[in-house]
Amino acid sequence: MSSTRESEHRDVDVVVIGAGISGLSAADRLASMGHSVLILEGRDRVGGRVLTGEIAGVPVDFGGTWVSPKHTAIRELARRFGCTITPQFHDGRNTLWISGKRRTYKGTIPPVSPLAVINMARVQMALEKLVATIDMDSPSASPDAAELDSITFGYWLGQQRASSATRMLMNVISRVQWGASCDDLSMLSVLSYIRGAGGVDHMLDVENGMQQDRITETTQEIAKRVAAQFDDGRLLLSTPARRILQDDAGITVHTDTVTVTARYAVITAATMHRKDIDFEPALTEQAKSLSNLWRLGGLSKAYVAYDKPFWREAGISGEAISDKGAVFITFDVGPEDGPGILLGFCDPVQFDGFDAEHRRTRIIEQMVEMYGPQAKQPIDYVDHCWLLEDFGAGGPNPALPPFALTAYESELSRPHGRIEWGGTETAGEFAGSMNGAVLTGQRAAERVAERIRKEPQR
Repeated sequence: MSSTRESEHRDVDVVVIGAGISGLSAADRLASMGHSVLILEGRDRVGGRVLTGEIAGVPVDFGGTWVSPKHTAIRELARRFGCTITPQFHDGRNTLWISGKRRTYKGTIPPVSPLAVINMARVQMALEKLVATIDMDSPSASPDAAELDSITFGYWLGQQRASSATRMLMNVISRVQWGASCDDLSMLSVLSYIRGAGGVDHMLDVENGMQQDRITETTQEIAKRVAAQFDDGRLLLSTPARRILQDDAGITVHTDTVTVTARYAVITAATMHRKDIDFEPALTEQAKSLSNLWRLGGLSKAYVAYDKPFWREAGISGEAISDKGAVFITFDVGPEDGPGILLGFCDPVQFDGFDAEHRRTRIIEQMVEMYGPQAKQPIDYVDHCWLLEDFGAGGPNPALPPFALTAYESELSRPHGRIEWGGTETAGEFAGSMNGAVLTGQRAAERVAERIRKEPQR
């Protein structure tokens, strides 16, 4: 990929800001329609919130990991660029570490006790009933939207008399999906996300659910392969947009090293970064507030490798839930014929502030609690703390507080003159997923192409 260091001027039809999956999808679609494109990316790499790491010689996903059968857009993009699918391993019994005790179970919902199972089923039924009322085109137009946006998910669980076991499970879901606890999230935003994701069961399940498959080559490899077609000077890394001016004739984007003139711009950077760009004309006050409030939650990942997946031999799936410690959920993401690899999702409050050796020790201690003494002898360890990133720092999704959705939803995708917005946060259906990223990039590209078609040729 190119990285410009001398001051220069570039002129294109469309400038795309952000080289994550959404921005690359926008550029790919625009180029396929014959438009000249330049991509600007603040990071020194492509992929955004997808990133490849390595453990015991095996590539692993530090960021977005799974694809559902319903995620047809990202699957098609992967297929076009030669990436393949690996089913998520989930054979055997799952593990639950709760109140200092370990037990195993089958299925999605851990059977803490018969009364707890009944409570979980009742709360989930009430949740699904509310999810069905959400208007995906405009969640703020849903019945009782104002009331639902005024309370947190945690407050609603209290209203439903959710048991401690039910709250634990819902907090695990919240921390994985939003990088925040139930008590931090607007109830309306939670319902909207679940509706767009296809329901609670689809969110939680492996088979036919959101964790069914992984990209064998890792998800960042998709981004790298899409980006390779622009590795002729049309992709500039380490080049964040600083200032964007526009008038009736077009757009001018200023960076530290290059000035770009274009007819239109597509911005796919995380919503929180809109405030980092100086716009002229300025964004509305409401749009500025959107950028401040639609901030990503916090989530980290840790991987532990073993010479073999010893848990499989014992009939254990590698899926575990814990009510204590930095790791709150694990998955088996090792290859079929290679080392055993456990992925742990980590709470950054209990994880990021410690040095690497301390993080490693704490994670291995938890693996021993969940998987037994054989977990004491890993052959490798690696982790990634997303809150320490310069761009898109945090978790996979914005952790919206009460009132944020009803107050600012209208600004999320509203064009700002010649600027169209992309990014998975703007997706509606499949928001927060890689599939949503592809769809929003393609949609923004098509909107720009239509606007160009209607304008006189320059």
